[in-house]
Amino acid sequence: MSKIIKNIIVIIILILLLQMIKLGLTYHPNLHEQNLFIYNWGEYIDPDLITKFEKESGYNVVYETFDSNEAMYTKVKAGSSPYDIIFPSDYMVDKMRQENLLVPLDYKQLPAFKNIDKQFLNKPFDPKNKYSIPYFWGTVGIIYNTTKTNLKFDSWEDLWDPSLENDLFLVDGAREVLGSSLKSLGYSLNSINDQQLNLAQQKLFGLQDNVKAIIGDEMLQLMPQGEAAAALTWSGSAQAMIDENSDLTYTIPKEGSNIFLDNIAIAKTAKNKKGAYEFINFMLLPENAAQNADWVGYATPNKAAQKLMDPDVINDPRFYPPYEVTKNDEYYRFIGNEYMQKYNDLFLEFKMY
Repeated sequence: MSKIIKNIIVIIILILLLQMIKLGLTYHPNLHEQNLFIYNWGEYIDPDLITKFEKESGYNVVYETFDSNEAMYTKVKAGSSPYDIIFPSDYMVDKMRQENLLVPLDYKQLPAFKNIDKQFLNKPFDPKNKYSIPYFWGTVGIIYNTTKTNLKFDSWEDLWDPSLENDLFLVDGAREVLGSSLKSLGYSLNSINDQQLNLAQQKLFGLQDNVKAIIGDEMLQLMPQGEAAAALTWSGSAQAMIDENSDLTYTIPKEGSNIFLDNIAIAKTAKNKKGAYEFINFMLLPENAAQNADWVGYATPNKAAQKLMDPDVINDPRFYPPYEVTKNDEYYRFIGNEYMQKYNDLFLEFKMY
């Protein structure tokens, strides 16, 4: 037998052994008892808390991130990954519970749930919080540089002001951008009225001269550097940018905006429900929730945690706004696949205009 053939046989044997090892790991009966699979947004948990949980619980956390609700939904629905815990936003909770992709919660295993502020419970997207627990909340609004514009952005109409020519960033989100136009016209963020949506798009076309760029996380660097006078963004991102440049501030227009809730849920793909409940309860403990809020920058719905946080943060109406500020705000609802696609199509046409 030639040396080349011998080498080929050795390689084939090694490949087969590796496949057997891989299969053995995949179907090992204790794999999901030892590991906890978590799927979260990027930069949305203090890494020290994961380390702390692993030390206290003995679990190994397998942590992955996603950049959109839709990306997370697709992977969970496919069922190819054994995620135990996921972090869907409000409208996605609505969609996933309707499609039987979430596990009903057993609150007997979550004694620390009592720490959640009642104002964030029993929302239309998940009545009685059967499937989800509030994790962070925030708003969509406008961050602006007080040295580069005299506008106060107390109205969405200010985005169309001629003084902002080529000086406005927009976050790359269909519902956020279309939502700003819908609200400026007095319509709901959850509109499924074709005429209203078309009018909102037409109004956006009139914003083109002001738009410098439609971007994602790059905004976190560009706004503090003074690359634009104003931007449409989320409150938590705004707080991070303001920390980098004190000339920046954030506001919610008077017509109202989106108030959102990101949530913790147990996915239907969960193999380690025991570990999932332990992790959720761990994150609901006041000291852990406070630490997490300090690191992430978004507002925590954990009322007990707020008592442990910097009063200057908790009392800042830009990021913990009172009811008078949010009374016209709306939660996103799941508006059906047809209209979700319509929002995306209208936004894409605007971007390409």
